[in-house]
Amino acid sequence: QKNPAYGEQEDHSVITVYGMPTCPDCAYVDAQIADHPSFQFVDVGAHVKNLKAFLRVRDKSPVFDDAKENGYAGIPCFVLADGTVTLSPEAVGLQPKPAEGKACRLDGSGC
Repeated sequence: QKNPAYGEQEDHSVITVYGMPTCPDCAYVDAQIADHPSFQFVDVGAHVKNLKAFLRVRDKSPVFDDAKENGYAGIPCFVLADGTVTLSPEAVGLQPKPAEGKACRLDGSGC
């Protein structure tokens, strides 16, 4: 799903990854993209501008419907250079974190 809000992003030449270091799935992805010029990790908890950029994507993309319905934050989130939004690491050539239990929920459970 392409997201019109992506035009507001700073760098269109890379895949933007929205996440937080405290999220186990995000940390797993971040380790894979470290020093990889095709990815830019944006810590949504580091600054309100990062959170707002992520929320613009999340609020406008139907990719997040299931996450919102089930109380998940929807991170890591990947925004491709063409504006396509996905929650799948495999869609951008990365490996997902091996399943160890539930994903983090907005209410703090599952982490």
